[in-house]
Amino acid sequence: MQDTWETLLCECSRCHECALGQTRRNVVFGTGSPTAEIMLVGEGPGANEDQQGVPFVGRAGQLLDDMLSIIGLDRTKVYITNIVKCRPPENRDPLNVEQDMCIGYLRRQIGLLRPKILVSLGRIAAMRLIDGDFRITRDHGKWYDVDGMRMMAVYHPSALLRDPSRRPETFDDLKSLQREIRRICSRTELHCPWRAAPADK
Repeated sequence: MQDTWETLLCECSRCHECALGQTRRNVVFGTGSPTAEIMLVGEGPGANEDQQGVPFVGRAGQLLDDMLSIIGLDRTKVYITNIVKCRPPENRDPLNVEQDMCIGYLRRQIGLLRPKILVSLGRIAAMRLIDGDFRITRDHGKWYDVDGMRMMAVYHPSALLRDPSRRPETFDDLKSLQREIRRICSRTELHCPWRAAPADK
């Protein structure tokens, strides 16, 4: 049976394959455009996300919205999800076994969306999707070609809230993302309040 967004959401919502399914309030499946050319992937939901069933709706989500707006994007133009769809207790990092149980849902989301660009938000998503030896302090902003997609990682918004000194380098990463969107995304319109940087030639 071929996947659809509806059948995948229904299946994911019933999942109790790992212990996180016993403690969640809501499955946090994803949000945004089901035809987006750009996908953003974090590590897992927090308390606000667990309560509302939507990824990135707390303070980190507000900062993510600001990050997107810097390069002329908003949630209607991208698709946002996480490696795991249920909140880890006390917002701890998702365990490898939890990631293993949930990664199939993400792979199927990627299969449905077929994004041209995938952005990992933070080291955990980057280690899972780009390189197991990924170091966010060393490798953020670098471009990788993985499974037919252009991939990069930026600091997780929560990390930027804890350490605002990382924001200037994140701004540079976002401008690199903007240039890559202009280069390979044919259906994604960017609206910036100021003149944007020219695309690479």
